[in-house]
Formats: sequence, C-alpha cells, structure tokens
Amino acid sequence: MQLLGAQALNDMFALGLPVLEKILRPLIVYVFLIIGLRLAGKRELAQINTFDLVVLLMLSNTVQNAIIGNDNSITGGVIGAASLLIVNYMVVRFVFRRVNLDRFLEGSPVKLIERGHVVEQRLDSELITLNELTAAAHRQGFRSLDDIEECVLETGGSLAFIAKDPAPAQTHYDEIMRRLDAISAQLQALQSSRLAADNGS
Repeated sequence: MQLLGAQALNDMFALGLPVLEKILRPLIVYVFLIIGLRLAGKRELAQINTFDLVVLLMLSNTVQNAIIGNDNSITGGVIGAASLLIVNYMVVRFVFRRVNLDRFLEGSPVKLIERGHVVEQRLDSELITLNELTAAAHRQGFRSLDDIEECVLETGGSLAFIAKDPAPAQTHYDEIMRRLDAISAQLQALQSSRLAADNGS
C-alpha cells in the first residue's frame, strides 16, 4: 500500500521532461500563436461564424501535445502554465508604452461602417461578409444595419456598434406622431367652426 502511494505521488509530480524543455515548449507555441493569429486576421478572434469558433477550439487541442510533450505530471503542468503567465506579463509590460509596437502586434481598429454607410472594401479586406456583419448587429439588438452610425472591428476581435442618433425607427415614429397631432388639431378646428356655425344659425 505504501509503495502504491509512493508510486502515485511519483506519477503526479515527477517530471517526464527536463525543466528547460517544459519552459521552452509553451514559449515557442505562445510566439507561434501570436504570429499565426495576427496573420489570420481579427475575424478569427471575433468568432463571427461557426468556422472561426471551430478553428480556435481545434487550435487549443492541436497545440496541447506540443506544450506538454510526453509529460502529464502536475509539476510539468504548473511549470508550463507559470512560464506562459510570466512571459505574457513581460510581453504586456514591454508593449504597454510602445504604441507603434503594440499597433504592429495587434493591428489597428477598422471601421466597417462609417457615417451610416458600410465600407465594402474594408469588409473584403477583413474577410467579413455583409450577412455576417448583419448577424453580429442582430446579436447586439439592432434591427438592421440602417440603424447603425458606426461599426468598429477592434484589435481584440470584438465588433463595436454605435447607433444612429436618433435611430431611423425613432425618427419615423416621431414623424407619424407629428402628423397625427396635426390631423387631431385640424379635426378640433373643424369641430369648433361647425359648433360656431350651428350656434350662429
């Protein structure tokens, strides 16, 4: 029993790979993924359709073995995770005050809708279809792209929509209410003039 307990502890904590390799593996994969996702474009991060989501899920599974190698120990996992956290902290700190480097690594925000008009050329360059943009707008509560003044594809892949002020639907409603008020005023004026005519007669 004691031997079994010792064996279990050994399996959990004994490293199956050298410590340096456990540190280098996640770092190499980290650099590869940053470059790969940068080249793939912001739409991969936005997960605009099912294909983008599947790619990200498969990426995490594909690089798993590259990160851990043949080592399934807790110690190895902790070393790999700590290496990733430390290098990410260092990269973020290094890039924080270097605007040009940050723009190079993450790219710049892209306006897909500007002044209420869809910029087709930018949609094409980001490989985003009009249907995908419309579906993203629907998910954020917009009835159509006509209600949007501006849409920005942020560097992190999120789509930021800014509504027209006032919205076309609200403008249409206000116009109908103005016309109804005008009709009501005319009816009241007709009734008043009819009453005056009846009293005069």
